[in-house]
Amino acid sequence: MRACLAALAGGLLLTGGCTEAETEQRLAEPVTVEGDAIPAPLGGETGDAARGRVVFVDREQGHCVLCHQVDGLDAEFQGNVGPALTGLGDRLDPAQIRLRVADAQRIWPDTVMPSYYRVYGLNQVGEEYRGEPALTARQIEDLVAWLAALKTEGNEDG
Repeated sequence: MRACLAALAGGLLLTGGCTEAETEQRLAEPVTVEGDAIPAPLGGETGDAARGRVVFVDREQGHCVLCHQVDGLDAEFQGNVGPALTGLGDRLDPAQIRLRVADAQRIWPDTVMPSYYRVYGLNQVGEEYRGEPALTARQIEDLVAWLAALKTEGNEDG
């Protein structure tokens, strides 16, 4: 019961009573959150790792490279504000990566990492951007595909 009250106080709509699966209302579309993951691809999209790499480095898209570093990535500058993401696919599965990209603040409320698919409960958002996620479902799924493929040598299957 305490978990259900905490979830309701956090602005979540629970489906099927008090279960571990929650439907999140603060994102651009309703999603089911299970533990620390969003199991289903956003918008029913299929990610493409090659496009995801572009989202990661492109200033007009996610520009994740501003804060994160990946060994072997050919990028002019790589940041060190966030954790290094080399071998991320060894540590997290795609569903866990998806939640961290879509709504990092759900996991780490005080993080400086943007919640790229969140549209509700935000502050200081320009009028022209209100109600719009920073990245589309397709961009996030592409990014998830690329990040999930970041595995250490000799651990190609996770």
